[in-house]
Amino acid sequence: MGRAVLRLILLFVLPLLFSPNAAPAQGTKADYERAQSLASRTEQKLFRTSVRPNWLPGTNQFWYRVQTGSDDYEHALVDADSGLIRRAADAKALGLPAPEAVSTSRQRRAVVRPTRRTGENTTISFENQLTDSVELFWVDTEGRRQSYGRVRPGQTREQNTYAGHVWLVTDGFGSLLGVFEATAEKLQVVVDGQAEQVSEEERTRRRERTTDSPDGRWTIQFTNHNILLVEKESGTATQLTQDGTETTPYRGPVAWSPDSRHCVVQSVRTVRQRVVTLVESSPRDQLQPKVETYDYFKPGDDLPQPRPVLIRVADRSVEPLANDLFPNFFTESGRLDIRWSPRSDEFYFDYNQRGHQLYRIIGVAVTNRAARAVVEEASLTFVDYGNKTWRQWLDQTGELLWMSEREGWCHLWLHDVATSEAKQQVTRGEWVVRRVLKVDETARQVWFLAGGLRAGEDPYHLHLCRVNLDGSGFAQLTQSDGNHSVEFSPDGNFFIAKWSRADHPPVHELRRSDDGELVCELERADAAALLEAGWTMPERFVAKGRDGETDIHGILIKPSNFNPQQSYPVVEEVYAGPHGAFAPKEFGRLLRQHAIAELGFIVVQVDGMGTNHRGKKFHDVAWKNLQDAGFPDRIAWMRAAAETRPWMDLERVGIYGGSAGGQSAMRALLDHHTFYSVAVADCGCHDNRMDKIWWNEQWLGWPLDESYVKSSNMEDAARLQGKLLLFVGELDKNVDPASTLQVVNALIKADKDFDLVVMTGVGHGSAETPYGTRRRMDFLVRHLHGVEPRGN
Repeated sequence: MGRAVLRLILLFVLPLLFSPNAAPAQGTKADYERAQSLASRTEQKLFRTSVRPNWLPGTNQFWYRVQTGSDDYEHALVDADSGLIRRAADAKALGLPAPEAVSTSRQRRAVVRPTRRTGENTTISFENQLTDSVELFWVDTEGRRQSYGRVRPGQTREQNTYAGHVWLVTDGFGSLLGVFEATAEKLQVVVDGQAEQVSEEERTRRRERTTDSPDGRWTIQFTNHNILLVEKESGTATQLTQDGTETTPYRGPVAWSPDSRHCVVQSVRTVRQRVVTLVESSPRDQLQPKVETYDYFKPGDDLPQPRPVLIRVADRSVEPLANDLFPNFFTESGRLDIRWSPRSDEFYFDYNQRGHQLYRIIGVAVTNRAARAVVEEASLTFVDYGNKTWRQWLDQTGELLWMSEREGWCHLWLHDVATSEAKQQVTRGEWVVRRVLKVDETARQVWFLAGGLRAGEDPYHLHLCRVNLDGSGFAQLTQSDGNHSVEFSPDGNFFIAKWSRADHPPVHELRRSDDGELVCELERADAAALLEAGWTMPERFVAKGRDGETDIHGILIKPSNFNPQQSYPVVEEVYAGPHGAFAPKEFGRLLRQHAIAELGFIVVQVDGMGTNHRGKKFHDVAWKNLQDAGFPDRIAWMRAAAETRPWMDLERVGIYGGSAGGQSAMRALLDHHTFYSVAVADCGCHDNRMDKIWWNEQWLGWPLDESYVKSSNMEDAARLQGKLLLFVGELDKNVDPASTLQVVNALIKADKDFDLVVMTGVGHGSAETPYGTRRRMDFLVRHLHGVEPRGN
């Protein structure tokens, strides 16, 4: 019997173990080394990616500096009329003027801010013209100052850095001298004195000047919650109101009519704002914990209610307006931004009704205080006020150019301000206007970026378009199959178009503005060194969604040692917030996704229904339905991808995400545990009643109803099946940390197994810290590969 078993092992098992197609161990030490070295291995490996034009005054010529290698750069001088490009190693060889130095003493306002981007290698030169040494600091991405030593009197420091990095200079006593952001071109800084420092008294004076009338005769002041009108020349003050109180004060901002005869202030019914308490368990500067509180409106909370108040200077009258057309504002600040007509006969303000199903621009005539709706948007679901209420007032013609989804797609409409009538639909079709770039009132044209213009192209790709305000003359001015951004020449006759895709490095083109004609290709990014460093190109894929009709778009990322004969678990990065769309549309290193793929996973990212920029019907799936999060579409997409990619193992699927993505990651194991088996949820807004008011009432509405309960991971915690890792940062001010801990409480009550990491001293996005990243990797490896992480 033993010999027979041994014979079977020799005949069948050993050949499988040593077959070239046998799947090797994954999540190994070597996999981790590749994942953790990815950022450094791929840094400065993509060249010819940036064009920052410097237009020469009075000409149609510009120059730029571009990185061509690790330590190599090239200058280019472009003649936009002919398309001729001259290239040289330095600016001097092209006859370009030397860059002007900037000085600390001439900085209008020195504001210390964190570094927000890391561009190409560059240099800042610091020349110290003072009689004392100065201190040099780099401001990191957390806003911390990293010392780079002293620059002695009369010395110059050539400091290597990256475009976008922020540097500051102080004197020996720590007083701020200047703040500078590195640019792609070398920046020369002369340290010759202190930057402008605005005192608190001066700030007060500047604020007071904003309350002055345009003719300079009058100013408005607020004392003990009431209004004073002050004649500036004599100093005579007239108290205009007596009824202002702490709970219903009169306050600014003050908006004067152009003719100085009227102004508008506000009477506000204030509310007691909710306060969230955090405990910092392990502060750096003391042993005992610290308690911190901050104001934070949550869904359903009372909100301040402003009411415009019209003041007539001639008779000192104060006239609060009837609020029939604006009974229930959605506003956290209680502040109204007032706009006057150039004729001083009417003023305007926005009314966003709580519940987000009605949005108006209100106009009020000063003669009789009559209010009317200049424009109105109404929806049975929601008005996307954060993205789709752009407007431009055309004062010379008495018109308003307005963005609207009233016909199901985001388009531009021209309204007559005086009559409130829609004169013209300016753009139309089953595509969307995404962003307006400029309006030429003289030529009566509007320039904008739009998506979904061409069948067969990714509908999220942006293209530059132009149309006349009467709806005629529509032109798509970019044609390449990619996502576009544009920058116009100073005279507007040319533009530089940059386009890329998740699977296509950036290309820069110079085009003519009148017809979009290509003048020349400026740069085509070189990704050879990036690929040689072990980075893999994402793969785009399109499949039908839940309805069998709608195209769903996403990407797949493979490990650098990918073998199509092997089988790989699938890990999804999820963020399905209805305010945007999130699958990458531009080229980038995508370090988080690639690092996870290096551990032996296929990483996917997909935009399902309920996300933005695909028309109202697509977007409305999210209304009172955040728990849906596009899961049926994304699961259908993965199943379709696996049909032609047998190396995708849909028996082993994990998911991770942060914030709203954290909510969705856990929801996967509540509602879709037959598909997903592992989830990592970071700082999730697990119950939308616990999260910030503006985001949640936008999609779930007001008053609060069952949709909040149905979207709550806390309410459904007992349905958990699968392996769950929760992260929470104890100092999270974006999502109340109690939201995660209430889920923990519900899981404990339901006797469910789960893992929890509480990150001390950390705010939102705790899983993106080095420790959090490692724990997320380990969890996915342990439960999807079934091995202990970093094994040999």
